[in-house]
Amino acid sequence: MSRLTADPRLILFLGVLGASFSSIFVRWSAAPSLVTATGRLGWTVLLLLSSVLRSHWTELRSATRRDLLMCALSGACLALHFSTWFESLKWTSIASSTVLVSTEVIFSALGFALFLHGRIPRLGAVAIAVAFAGSVVLALSDAGGSGALAGDLLAVLAAVAVAAYTLIGQVQRARQSTTVYTFLTYSACLTVLLALDIATGTPVLGWGFREVGVGLLLAVFCTLLGHSLFSWSLKWLSPAYVSAAKLCEPVFASILGLLLFGEGIGPFQGIGAIAVLAGVLLYTKAEENHT
Repeated sequence: MSRLTADPRLILFLGVLGASFSSIFVRWSAAPSLVTATGRLGWTVLLLLSSVLRSHWTELRSATRRDLLMCALSGACLALHFSTWFESLKWTSIASSTVLVSTEVIFSALGFALFLHGRIPRLGAVAIAVAFAGSVVLALSDAGGSGALAGDLLAVLAAVAVAAYTLIGQVQRARQSTTVYTFLTYSACLTVLLALDIATGTPVLGWGFREVGVGLLLAVFCTLLGHSLFSWSLKWLSPAYVSAAKLCEPVFASILGLLLFGEGIGPFQGIGAIAVLAGVLLYTKAEENHT
């Protein structure tokens, strides 16, 4: 893909749409969170393997020690993100969990400014604040349950982890193709998840065809048509912009939660969703003016 054949903002939108189904598929799973995450990454690596060996073997072999280290670090961050977020969805609502994960934009923007010497336009900072405020309204409007606080905290930890993954991706996408970067990162992520399965005594096999199907759906729609498109877009768009656009994910996920699980959306959740979308649009305008 290139700028001449694909608008990076459209590709990013498709990635957000695919990722919005993550919480839905996880809810369908009856297995422990680590098993669901391992299944997702196992299928992802398997589906990418033939493409990498066929078309990117030379680039894969030429990866430097630094590249491997950065991809390993990125994969570890992604493993932490998946394991904490999937567990969060067992304790709190889809709306609250996906919204709190979307606070990644705050951590990503701060990391971009502090570690990558990036600049966030003043209007962009206002836009992020608006989107974050909308996310907070969405979260507070959820009635929750006795374990809701634990689920919310896990979602915040997942946000920090995926922000680190996003920032590393910004660095590596200037050095590697999307296919090679994502393959190495997902392979590292799978390795970490398998290590966590072993360390916690969680059996990976024997969960039935339903869990196999959930893992495949997560791999195809949410990883290959979600996170991989995020990685591709980082070559053309800033980490803060990508993170801001991904704030649409809780809106889509909340709608799906209502349609499929009957998780109602109250008036304050609607207000929060509107604020999130307004913040995303405002950030888009701010970055266009800045460039």
